[in-house]
Amino acid sequence: MRIGLAGVGRIGAFHAETLMGLDAVDELVVTDLDVDAARAVAERLGATHAATVQNLLASGVDGVVVATGTAGHAPLVRQAVAAKVPTFCEKPLAATLTETVELAELVEASGVPVQVGFQRRFDRAYQRVAAAVRAGELGTVHTMRANTHDQSPPHPAYIPTSGGLFRDCSVHDFDAVRYVSGREVASVFATGANTGAAFFGEAGDVDTAAAVLTLDDGILVTVTATRYNGAGHDVRLEVMGSEGTLGVGFDDSLAVTSAEPGAAQPRGPRHRSFMERFLPAYRAELTHFAALARGDAPSPCTATDALQAFRVAEACELSRREQRVVTLDEIASPS
Repeated sequence: MRIGLAGVGRIGAFHAETLMGLDAVDELVVTDLDVDAARAVAERLGATHAATVQNLLASGVDGVVVATGTAGHAPLVRQAVAAKVPTFCEKPLAATLTETVELAELVEASGVPVQVGFQRRFDRAYQRVAAAVRAGELGTVHTMRANTHDQSPPHPAYIPTSGGLFRDCSVHDFDAVRYVSGREVASVFATGANTGAAFFGEAGDVDTAAAVLTLDDGILVTVTATRYNGAGHDVRLEVMGSEGTLGVGFDDSLAVTSAEPGAAQPRGPRHRSFMERFLPAYRAELTHFAALARGDAPSPCTATDALQAFRVAEACELSRREQRVVTLDEIASPS
């Protein structure tokens, strides 16, 4: 199987190494606007270099992975869909809500399989909790708590184009909440603050945020995010029901120290980045994409799924700005 990869930045180069390690991938073809960077990655990994995306798509690839900066996602997905090539796209599907709605409609009408990169769906603990909820093991689920706390902030130049903390970071939690609960978000109330570097506020963003989501069956969900969690990269989910509680992220890497006298501490080591935290999930995610490209598996995270998570992020950002409850009915969706 020949797989194409567009974009060899941090996540693209990471995906390139993963793809080269998959038994299903016989050849990897890489491209990037930075020709020298793409050629260097190809030489280092033993992959093939294509001068342009058009050349890559015309070379007979069985699937394409889009891992460019956000601005490139929608145009490249459009090109891949027009060429009838199965596509994997890192989140977000597009930079704006309007474009995400349009692209989700296009993908749905095309019949071309598209998988969006929400890797938590491939994390074994998230899968275990989702299965427990569906099987009724927890009884009536009433509360969920989710958090994504980065160990340290990204480079200041990234923030103005990131889409903001809810769209860039918490959107993973929003997708995970939908995946685990099997429900949709009905309304949100969100707020945020800046306690660190000035560049967040200068870009109209916040470095710390919190939201309360009400799902369509009444489940209450709290979601928190921060760019400053010096103890380590901390991603967790708790699902509480009438018959039990299950949690994700409560292992020896837990970046929390107990204040209880004599309490045993997680042995560590603690994670320092999302790529380290979800390394097995990323491999499982791209393994599934290879199966999707062969026609052996459906998309586990469709363009419509990505749109729904983006709509929640959009609602949270509107709520933060206007300091009010926002219903999802206020946020644009496909006609």
